[in-house]
Amino acid sequence: MSSSFPIDFSEFTPLPLDPVQPLTDAARTGLEANIRLCRDVIVFFTSLAEAKGVGGHSGGAYDTVPEVMIAYSFMLHARAGGGPKIVPVMFDEAGHRVATQYLLAVLEGDLAPERLLHHREFDMSLPGHPERGFTPGVHFSSGRLGHLWPFVNGVAMANPDAVVLLLGSDGSQMEGNDAEAARLAVARGLPVKLLIDDNDITISGSPSTYLPGFDVARTLEGHGLAVDVGDGEDLDALYRRLAAAVQTPGPVALVNKRKICVGIDGLEGAAKGHGPIPPDVGRAYLERHGRTEAVKMLSEAAKLPGGPTSRGTASKGKNREEFGLVLSAILTKMSEEQRLASVRVFDSDLEGSCGLHHVRKAHPEVFISGGVMERGNFSAAAGFGWKPGQQGVFATFSAFLEMVLSELTMARLNESNVLAHFSHSGCDDMADNTCHFGLNNLFADGGLSNRGTDSTRLYFPADQHQFGACLRRIFPDPGCRFVFSTRSAVPDILGEDEQPFFGGDYAFEPGRDDLIRTGEQGYVVSFGETLHRALDAVLALKDEGIHVGLVNKATLNVDDPDMLDRLAKAPFVLVAEALNVKTGVGSRFGSALLRHGFRGTYDHIGIHLEGCGGLWQQMGYQGIDSAGIAKAVRRLLPSS
Repeated sequence: MSSSFPIDFSEFTPLPLDPVQPLTDAARTGLEANIRLCRDVIVFFTSLAEAKGVGGHSGGAYDTVPEVMIAYSFMLHARAGGGPKIVPVMFDEAGHRVATQYLLAVLEGDLAPERLLHHREFDMSLPGHPERGFTPGVHFSSGRLGHLWPFVNGVAMANPDAVVLLLGSDGSQMEGNDAEAARLAVARGLPVKLLIDDNDITISGSPSTYLPGFDVARTLEGHGLAVDVGDGEDLDALYRRLAAAVQTPGPVALVNKRKICVGIDGLEGAAKGHGPIPPDVGRAYLERHGRTEAVKMLSEAAKLPGGPTSRGTASKGKNREEFGLVLSAILTKMSEEQRLASVRVFDSDLEGSCGLHHVRKAHPEVFISGGVMERGNFSAAAGFGWKPGQQGVFATFSAFLEMVLSELTMARLNESNVLAHFSHSGCDDMADNTCHFGLNNLFADGGLSNRGTDSTRLYFPADQHQFGACLRRIFPDPGCRFVFSTRSAVPDILGEDEQPFFGGDYAFEPGRDDLIRTGEQGYVVSFGETLHRALDAVLALKDEGIHVGLVNKATLNVDDPDMLDRLAKAPFVLVAEALNVKTGVGSRFGSALLRHGFRGTYDHIGIHLEGCGGLWQQMGYQGIDSAGIAKAVRRLLPSS
């Protein structure tokens, strides 16, 4: 494959435009050409990433090109000394639209066009969400929806004589943080101008369908903003509206209506347009636009190589899918009357990522599509589970657990029954990078003993068999039960008999650790997607004559006294995990060992670096792949 970018950026014409002046025919022609070019570029490099298997998001970045190009022209005018003054950064509260930031970085000369050929790849500094200081030309970090508008309010206060531009979306505006930001912006008269792409599409479908009554414009008007609703594809009207907005004092929201992926056959108006453009769709689009070289490069693209396999394992399964499948099977055994009386399942626009789509299809009567509102949905689940015999079920990404910590505390104090699934934990298979790493899972274990007991339990099963056994066992338990899974599929763990360790008559017992392998020279303690890597390391070390045992700690926050007694006699113990080394299991496990008389050597390894893009490579980058675990073991062995 050629290393040069197949679309010529010299076709782009910088257009400093004065918002005070009307749009001329020549300027319109220039804007139209720039919009076509930039949309072609976004279609190409995002579908190229999909062809390579690293995925991403295309629709939002593609959609907002018209307003971005107009805003960029106003910025160029301001940079040349014209008014109004504009902070020279196109902020975006939807971090998955990162293709916009990379496009602008190229236009600004901060990033070579050829770098776009490696969108979301390992160690290429082009992750799935923007990170300040990581990618040349990217000036802010965003990713978790609802976090950037409050931040931008502060930017506006620090630049009181300048307009601040913020790209928004109907999805991000569902978050409660944005409501708070709106009220502050209005109260302080902050010159924040929101350019909201309102395409009535989120990951789960159409908000107008699953969240009737929600209207971005009416919501913002209710907060006191000046709101202008119009057609995002009507260039002349869009120019007039944006020009008026930057000249209007105080906060203004331009709500730009359009179909997602407008003009892309097969994706226009479809929910799947939120994700990456499939390569065949991208090729067809680029062919119609005469981008012959781009079509050729896209046609030649091949999947990037997958990661190494682990010894001691068998076929793979997705635990995040298993959550929905097992839960649906449990609900099926109930009568409809029992289900309605005892269970509600709350989705936060991630049903396909967390397995809840299986519940929606099988038992829609108990399924609640709650939109992009993690805090409110978790609390609603807790409220439903307020009485004995009832429970709320909730699911989202593990990274967003940090967003519901206060709600979690109140659920505990209310003795609520909540079964929560936090998928995409750790960093495996995470091209979305640091903002989407599920690092601090044990923050959920911050409660105090309630009259001598604390029923909060955190579970991170190793494979699909243990995951299913865990969920079936804990479903009827009271209190808060948090189950974690990874984005990646994980292989089945095999016993020494080469049969599934968690298959057959295996019975999950909360708080009990599993002895996967014995070893007289020391032990590795692990769980989740790190366990199969640890097993591979243990088997490789055995080939070297180093006999190390392996323990699976699927219940993260409960000590197993019997296992601790065994480990206390070991020469060393190493905890290997895909959680934050500062807050993970390893940060507390050593103390438990000491209480049981441990006098050996102890260490723990985990996530300690900001991400690097890529998929399976993240684990090796953090030193918690098989080779990294084996290396850590060797450091703990007595020196020869």
